[in-house]
Amino acid sequence: MVIGVVVPKSGPYQAIGKDMLNGWAAYLREHGGKVGGRTVRSVEADEGDGGPTARAAADRLITAEHVDVIVGVANADAVVNVAAPAAAARVPFVGTGGRPTTLQDVSYTWHTSFASTDYGKAAGPYVKANVDGPVYVIGPDYQGGKDQIGGFVSAFSTAGGALANPGGQPTYTPWPGDGNFGPWLSKIKDSGAKAVYAFYAGAPAIAFVKQYQQFGVGLPLYGPAFLTEGAALAAAGPAATGITTIATYDPTLPSPGNAQFVAAYKAANGGVAPNLYVETMYAAGSLLDKAVAAAGANGTSESINAAIGKIGDVSSPRGSWKLSPTTHTPVQRWCVRRVQTSEGGLANTVITADLATVSG
Repeated sequence: MVIGVVVPKSGPYQAIGKDMLNGWAAYLREHGGKVGGRTVRSVEADEGDGGPTARAAADRLITAEHVDVIVGVANADAVVNVAAPAAAARVPFVGTGGRPTTLQDVSYTWHTSFASTDYGKAAGPYVKANVDGPVYVIGPDYQGGKDQIGGFVSAFSTAGGALANPGGQPTYTPWPGDGNFGPWLSKIKDSGAKAVYAFYAGAPAIAFVKQYQQFGVGLPLYGPAFLTEGAALAAAGPAATGITTIATYDPTLPSPGNAQFVAAYKAANGGVAPNLYVETMYAAGSLLDKAVAAAGANGTSESINAAIGKIGDVSSPRGSWKLSPTTHTPVQRWCVRRVQTSEGGLANTVITADLATVSG
């Protein structure tokens, strides 16, 4: 069978794309290049910054490569651009990044990752309970950013929290932007905030975290895992110390099979530990393994899609989770991490392993 793998090979999330490809390779390596008993030929395509590049990638995979399934996508904007042609062609799309609220037809779209509002829903009550005062909220001005920030603002406000932003509304910075956060960091320092909640990923996350320290903001910084995940933490270095993030996966989680997964991944990747981008792609393999096997040796795209909808619990390194029958996103456990110095250097350290169970 042919599986199209769409990841950012260019643009702000390029480093994330490399981790995603490593996660997919890890699953195939562990399972002899097969999914559900069928040998897989993977065809890669670039989603770019999530716009026309993503749509062109999906169109090529469907019309020229005749893929049976599409997996991947990091950018929430890219989800819509891949989901639409996939649904029209009746090809299941298993997403591994943020699911935007703008996607209405999920009949052929499934996610092993999260709805884009989920991180904020999990983080809001936690931040309110740990910050005595208003919080400044900031993120990028694209659909994924609006959903990530919107989920937090809704949950934080419901818990009784107040925003330190002008007019009580979150601040959005240009996307993809030029990487200069100085004007906004100066405003944060003068806002009277007691803490900051920020959503950035990839190259923008590195720039934000570094400049946050350089500008001497001096306030506790919270956010989704992407702020300090994978290459972002390595590049930010000591500037990331103390940042608290909400996550679905961490290589230290005591979930069944995680230790073996981490050991195997490190052995194949020069001692580098897996991160959530790796895990969500690996989880796509776990989900498809069940669905393809259920569809049988002659299963079609449509029968595989139908089989995905009948899957119950799925086991991946993060633990056991299941797909919501309405949103097709995971019902899963979330944890809290803080960047601390460990024996191997800076690392995200789990401080709360079972924060909440959330699904979009």
